[in-house]
Amino acid sequence: MKKVYRQLLNFLMAAAVLIGAGTIVNTKMSQASGDEKQDAKAGTMEVHFIDVGQGDSTLITCEGHAMLIDTGEATKGTAIQNYLQKQKIDKLDYLILTHPDSDHIGGAPVIITKFQIDKVFTSNYEKDNKTYMKLIQALDNKRLKQTTPKVGTKYSLGTAEFTILAPNNTYRNPNDASIALLLQNGKNRFLFTGDAEEDAEQDILENGLDISADVYKAGHHGSRTATSEKFFEAVSPSSAVISCGEDNSYGHPHAQTLNTFRMNGVKVYRTDEEGTIIATSDGEKITFSVPESDTWQAGEPNGTGAVWNHTKPSAGKSEAAKDEVTYILNTKSNKFHKPSCNALPEDENREDSSESRSSIIEQGYEPCKRCNP
Repeated sequence: MKKVYRQLLNFLMAAAVLIGAGTIVNTKMSQASGDEKQDAKAGTMEVHFIDVGQGDSTLITCEGHAMLIDTGEATKGTAIQNYLQKQKIDKLDYLILTHPDSDHIGGAPVIITKFQIDKVFTSNYEKDNKTYMKLIQALDNKRLKQTTPKVGTKYSLGTAEFTILAPNNTYRNPNDASIALLLQNGKNRFLFTGDAEEDAEQDILENGLDISADVYKAGHHGSRTATSEKFFEAVSPSSAVISCGEDNSYGHPHAQTLNTFRMNGVKVYRTDEEGTIIATSDGEKITFSVPESDTWQAGEPNGTGAVWNHTKPSAGKSEAAKDEVTYILNTKSNKFHKPSCNALPEDENREDSSESRSSIIEQGYEPCKRCNP
């Protein structure tokens, strides 16, 4: 009887070992399946660099989710609304307003009013002007809360993900207070830095996050005040997209930035030449809806170091890029000027506008007595 009992006990112990082994094997199989799912999860992502003239607006869609980064001038709000609706978008997971300059937030009230929005991210820099107040009023009307995202925080967008890189400090210059982010879909990476200039770029480098990217949305519309040498080396992009208006008063993109791209073999795409540009990512490769630019033509006057080629492409040119700046606003003095005026305000108090004279006066601005706009 004891022998039978011992045999039964040994049998039960062996069975327990086998069951345990089977559980371990099943766990490993489950983990392997999870790894395979992780590797295969990238869906189709589209990045629409919308042509808004001299300004910024980028729509990102991925697997039924959407995010909008910046909204151009106030005159572009309805055009962006129409563009989003043509893409069959009625809801935004995120609205990111990188910093409070009018060419980045001007169209926001229209977007806030017309679309459902889950999260609104804004810079930690506030302006005391009518453009900014209209933004705040639109948010209040929709009972939307604005927050400045923390550096290092990750957010999902469908199967894609983006990481906040800036702002890393409080700045006197609104450009440096721009929200910056790295967007990743599978192995494909896109970098957005708003109008961040060299000081902010240095702070991004010092936070220790990996900012290498396949596509770099050129900082500050291709200005020489951004894309500093060390920052560019850390990004090491294969392609760059420049959002700027044709014949803009700032001379964007500057020759220094274009020469950096050209010397390093970076393919350049420009909204002033090709209109709206769409980059499509499948997680492995990125394709563009237009050919790369081959002009290498700076917006600065001849003789500033640009590589000139006067043959400009016409195919795909959007009418929106033909909009010209009509007046320069001084947000500190509440005066407006002709672009040719010799008393234009400093960058921190300057806003370019393509609105009519009467519209600007209705906003509370007075004409400059020197240039009589």
